[in-house]
Amino acid sequence: MANTIISFEAVDKRYGDTIALNDINFELEQGKFYTLLGPSGCGKTTILRILAGFTSATSGEIKFKGQKINNLPANKRKVNTVFQDYALFPHLNVFDNVAFGLSLRKVPKAEIRQRVLEALRLVQLTGYDDREIAELSGGQQQRVAIARAIVNEPEVLLLDEPLSALDAKLRTAMQVELRQLQRRLGITFLFVTHDQGEALAMSDEIFVMNNGKILQQGNPVDIYDEPINHFVADFIGESNIVKGKMVKDYLVSFVGKEFECADAGMRPDEPVEIVLRPEDLVLTDVTKGKLTVTVDTQVFRGNIYEIMSHDSANNQWLIHAVHKATIGQKVGISFGPEDVHVMRFGESEEEFDARLETYEGEEE
Repeated sequence: MANTIISFEAVDKRYGDTIALNDINFELEQGKFYTLLGPSGCGKTTILRILAGFTSATSGEIKFKGQKINNLPANKRKVNTVFQDYALFPHLNVFDNVAFGLSLRKVPKAEIRQRVLEALRLVQLTGYDDREIAELSGGQQQRVAIARAIVNEPEVLLLDEPLSALDAKLRTAMQVELRQLQRRLGITFLFVTHDQGEALAMSDEIFVMNNGKILQQGNPVDIYDEPINHFVADFIGESNIVKGKMVKDYLVSFVGKEFECADAGMRPDEPVEIVLRPEDLVLTDVTKGKLTVTVDTQVFRGNIYEIMSHDSANNQWLIHAVHKATIGQKVGISFGPEDVHVMRFGESEEEFDARLETYEGEEE
């Protein structure tokens, strides 16, 4: 990868018999916004701690600009961390909190003042340098924590769920501010969250994790539109997932019918899973729909009606519709070939690639 700044190569982390990370491999490019996304306990914070130097890997190599840093002390690494609880000093004002690291390094006072005021300007806290921490809102405290990190001029900024303590409206506003800040600074951000919407809104690249493994890496559109397996599809947004069978390239069977799709490269009659996003399903007349369902419930969400329904085989179908339906009514649902996402059934990306090579060899 061009301009690689951080790389993990076959990194494992074990605590006794517990495997926290299992064969982690990735590269981070300079100046991009990356997100580690997954449920609690999946290993995403462990990656941050290893990268920051707060804990060590059991095996594997961590490199910074091509140089191995496994044994480099935390204070020698060109990374800084913004923690979930911000870790601000309540007895120090805003200026002294931001200046703390520079003061420890005995940076000249005039330089400290210049750098602190510039960091506060970047996080839009100009004029707040004399404020006490207790006088600040949650969002302002979060900005102070970010200013304290960037004042040290790191090349990589690590953010461990820094928005989780904020209310929904402020959290959304801070997502925009963080993304804008990353672009202004031009440095690499590695952001940890379990919030799918947050990851989709902010990231250049997302690593979806579970049980100490990276299941899929890609940009937000690819992760959302082409999930690699059931876990990713279910974790990223809302999904309708049903079992099916690949009839042939670009033709798949599910719920007793055959449908055109945009996927190829699997064996004929191979078991697969099908993902249909609720926003891709269009309500229509029964005679015009590709599937017929019965409306069970609906909830108005402001911009859509969230409709739960079932088909004759009792498969549940979630539909996001702009028009209201009638509970108990039979309706048709329509979708296009590009809306039918076919997933490899119970396979990793590496397993699928290896099997596809074998299949193509047999065809030749």
